[in-house]
Amino acid sequence: MYEFSKADADHLLEWYRKNKRDLPWRDTGDLYDVWLSEIMLQQTRVEAVKDHFIRFKKVLPDIGSLANVDDDDLMRLWEGLGYYSRARYLKQCAIRLIEEYDGVFPMDQRKLLKLPGIGPYTAGAILAIGYGFPYAAVDGNVLRVMTRCFGIRDDIRASYVSDQITGLINDFYHKNPVDRQYVRDLTQALMELGAMVCVPNGKPICETCPFYKDCVCRELKAYARIPYRSALKDRKITEKTVFVISDHEKFLLHKRPSRGLLAGMYEFLNTDGYLDQDEAVAYLRDLGFDVLRISRIDDARHIFTHREWHMKGYEVFVGEWKEVPEGCLVADREELKKLAIPSAFKVYTERYMLRESEEEE
Repeated sequence: MYEFSKADADHLLEWYRKNKRDLPWRDTGDLYDVWLSEIMLQQTRVEAVKDHFIRFKKVLPDIGSLANVDDDDLMRLWEGLGYYSRARYLKQCAIRLIEEYDGVFPMDQRKLLKLPGIGPYTAGAILAIGYGFPYAAVDGNVLRVMTRCFGIRDDIRASYVSDQITGLINDFYHKNPVDRQYVRDLTQALMELGAMVCVPNGKPICETCPFYKDCVCRELKAYARIPYRSALKDRKITEKTVFVISDHEKFLLHKRPSRGLLAGMYEFLNTDGYLDQDEAVAYLRDLGFDVLRISRIDDARHIFTHREWHMKGYEVFVGEWKEVPEGCLVADREELKKLAIPSAFKVYTERYMLRESEEEE
């Protein structure tokens, strides 16, 4: 039977208070900051989140402003963080909070779990870091720290492993009543240890770890095997042909459907499969475009969690815009900068931002 002791927790807190990073959402006392940062940090590095968090809060400083933001503006603010469904759930959750809870997070775990985009981990983080209530918040960092410390070899993709770690932490709180600040700090300390010392990629920095003496994984030199994570299924690869269509001043963009992958975002017109140049011209003319010139540009690849896009690019110049296909719009470079275009098309957006600066020089 594993047990997380008060001595372990005290030692960890001593380390944390000396070594914790200065993060823009840390120790602000604002539940909005806790929630927003935790959603942003899901499957995204801290360094990538910091500037996004600051920029996001300048525009949307609270739950009310988030609930009322235009969808396109929200997607634009989220650009670069990926997993765009997180942003849509943020807004849906903010609306529910305004409508049902006067803009305040409920203090009940069951009610939190019914809100859009909030699962067991995020609910635990809101309760523990936000309110200081004795609830476990088990993310990937905490799983890694605890499985290594106790030598747990089971597959961490299995829900029962997360439940086991959650139980360890909740048992600690049951046996050791502590104040709210202790809970806040301990919750963040476990995450911080996983991010800074018991790192996800590469050898952990065991010499600086507060659990150095008692860590089973260190004794066994098994950091390459613990935690064990079963392999994901192979990603599905989709081949696409992407058209950057322009009249030299404006570009054609297509708005994706309101549901599904990259929902509601803007993209360059594309079709599944690789088309050669003659096939590409025929495809565009069938859509009603007056193709004046077409040439190959950079290919690109984008990796999602369960799929990959392999993209073959064409630059297409057209004459007058006779009729824009349904779901499409025409935008100049300044408008292009304001639209939410997913990073999957970064190769193409950067190409035209760069070309503009070269022309200005």
